[in-house]
Amino acid sequence: MEGVTATPSTRLPRVRASELVGRGWLNTGGKDVTLGELRGKVVVLDFWTFCCINCLHVLDELREVEERFRDVLVVVGVHSPKFVHEADPVALAAAVERYEVHHPVLDDPELVTWSAYTARAWPTLVVIDPEGYVVAQMAGEGHRHNLEVLLEDLVAEHDAKGTLHRGDGPYVPPAPTSGTLRFPAKAVALPGGTLLVADAGHHGLTEVAADGSTLVRRIGSGERGLVDGGPDDARFSEPNGLALVPDHLRDTLGFDVLVADTVNHALRGVRLADGVVTTVAGTGEQLMVGAADNVRGGGTGAGYDGPALDVRLSSPWDVAWSDVLGAFVVAMAGHHTLWTFDGHRVRHVAGTMNEGLLDGPGPEAWFAQPSGLSVGPDGRVWLADSETSALRWLDPTDGTVHTAVGEGLFDFGHRDGPADQARLQHPLGVAALADGSVLVADTYNGALRRYVPGTGEGVGPGDVTTVAADLAEPSGLVVLPAGPDGRVEVLVVESSAHRVARVALPAGAGQVVDGGAHRTQRPVTDLAPGEVRLDVVFTPAAGQKYDDRYGPSTRLQVSSTPPGLLLDGAGDDVPLTRVLRLDPSVREGVLHVTAHAASCDADPAVEYPACHLNAQDWGVPVRLVDGAPDTLTLPLHG
Repeated sequence: MEGVTATPSTRLPRVRASELVGRGWLNTGGKDVTLGELRGKVVVLDFWTFCCINCLHVLDELREVEERFRDVLVVVGVHSPKFVHEADPVALAAAVERYEVHHPVLDDPELVTWSAYTARAWPTLVVIDPEGYVVAQMAGEGHRHNLEVLLEDLVAEHDAKGTLHRGDGPYVPPAPTSGTLRFPAKAVALPGGTLLVADAGHHGLTEVAADGSTLVRRIGSGERGLVDGGPDDARFSEPNGLALVPDHLRDTLGFDVLVADTVNHALRGVRLADGVVTTVAGTGEQLMVGAADNVRGGGTGAGYDGPALDVRLSSPWDVAWSDVLGAFVVAMAGHHTLWTFDGHRVRHVAGTMNEGLLDGPGPEAWFAQPSGLSVGPDGRVWLADSETSALRWLDPTDGTVHTAVGEGLFDFGHRDGPADQARLQHPLGVAALADGSVLVADTYNGALRRYVPGTGEGVGPGDVTTVAADLAEPSGLVVLPAGPDGRVEVLVVESSAHRVARVALPAGAGQVVDGGAHRTQRPVTDLAPGEVRLDVVFTPAAGQKYDDRYGPSTRLQVSSTPPGLLLDGAGDDVPLTRVLRLDPSVREGVLHVTAHAASCDADPAVEYPACHLNAQDWGVPVRLVDGAPDTLTLPLHG
């Protein structure tokens, strides 16, 4: 999918842009920035939060746009946090450095600027012209192409009017940092006793000694890119997951370690003997949901099954070998699914590509940025489902998906005890232990948690305890062999501390912590109880039309939390408008809306028109108030 956005023919009415208000600024040398100071530049506000994979995709889309329009464009990141941890200014500063954000960032923990611009989804882009008027707003990712078209038009228009000012913007780069590791993501123990670390901040792999810190060698040049070759020439882009290839397959496949090269949307194979890196899956382009050309040369399964090097992937975050499946399982964080890779083909096995928490048969299950994988002794595939703050598992024998800990997209916290009441906060790593329990790198709580399944005839929900705290964004775990005394130690990749730490597991149960449970707090939309009209407004961009060649070009899915909020109107249908009936006795909740609209170039002379699937998920907190509006309008820009 090439996302599209408003062009001059579909611009918003001229409305003055609201001032940028927040707690402080990053990447400005300590100075505050006002819109008045930016007059004469085109300004793009990027409303983001650093947990959100779609927001990270937008950061990548904006890099080349910023470079192309560097003398006339100022991008301002408005960081509007979802999780409590993301409101920590130290954590935000680390994220800005980690993701190489090269523009000013407004810290907006109270969502003041978010509310002023009526943002409803992460990410949202707002375009402000050189005279200070809002001219476009678009939610979701994939807007690069038509954003560039809009910028070209604005530059030409305001250059002619004399209202465009060229020159440098307010960005001031931070002081560079150095060290053996830089924002390491995950690690794997090598047969020789050393450790291979996905050194995401260095865009490469770093082999360290058993102490976790002494440098042995680097694999990768350290420059962001997708290049195969020897250890000095190969390039990665924010690699995350690592998995050893089973012994019996190493000669056949020709590599020893499989790497989830996240921002390259690829899987890479590494030969340990000489450090040679080879791309083994993915094309280097992002798979866009619903696009018809995800497999080069055609393929089966709607473009989600085919020869590994011909199928586009989307932000693979972790990999793990499954004997039962006879393949690597891939946590495809970019569109909330699980895939397999057998060395030759990739196949989508679980997840609808909708974001949320829903158990059941794999093809019907919902995930939200699965980011950590581990296979247990019984063959279960455990996963850290980060955006639902959940610990979940896939049964490889029947393909069903189950949840051990977690409630949904908006529920999180640090609470131990019975698993059905426990809460995590954006976990990124998981490790199954030999005794059947599971360790969780509870990233945004800075903790190592342990889940012990229920036992006995009743088989209860199991229990969760905290076995280590005060860790710096733990994101990967390596379980070491038990010592002579039977004690188990774990190597914890502390991403924000740029190190690998050693943690001894307690002999008995860990601590029981109750740091409380939380729900994501966003501005609430007041709606009238009873009948409410939902309108998802979609207008194809200039030069495009609805794509109805293969059936209906639109799709609207609606659900709610709690389910009882919707007396009528839930479900999946074609039109982008729907009458909802809201239960007056349920005073507040969240409406979950997913909309798709397909469009293609309208020129009949073009034999193979460029087609786009415009898609967006919204979670809209609502409160039922007598006399409030009875219409909810959500923009899906073409």
